[in-house]
Amino acid sequence: MESIEILKMTLEDYEVIKDNLISDFDDFWNASVLKSELLGEHKKYLVAKQNGEIVGFAGMLQNPPEMEIMNIVIKKQERKKGIGAFLLNKMLEIAENNKIETIFLEVHEKNVAAKKLYEKAGFCEIGMRKNYYGIGENAILMSKKGNNLQK
Repeated sequence: MESIEILKMTLEDYEVIKDNLISDFDDFWNASVLKSELLGEHKKYLVAKQNGEIVGFAGMLQNPPEMEIMNIVIKKQERKKGIGAFLLNKMLEIAENNKIETIFLEVHEKNVAAKKLYEKAGFCEIGMRKNYYGIGENAILMSKKGNNLQK
């Protein structure tokens, strides 16, 4: 994999991807929701850049001693290259540096690749949210605890 740089997401980064969120990334949120998330209190967003191009981003809500991973989104044509794991590891590093004790997340029950990524990083399934993504579209709740959150 070519060199990936992880940086704090800026409004300039948002402007670069806002018009292509659905076509290049996914239809998880529209641009206005992403912007409000980016500007939200206690929220931090990261971008993964490869040769200056945004190939992924991830968001977290920090509320010590807990943190919630809001999303990890990789550009469609850049998936399965380890970028998601790279972003997750950076978030785990941030959590550890901020003395976070527990990290939570939701993942679509059909998103096998994401579930494997989280399990490999030490996350455990703790429950389910029925119809979280729509009727019949459930979310698996996962968490990771401990003093040493990095794997």
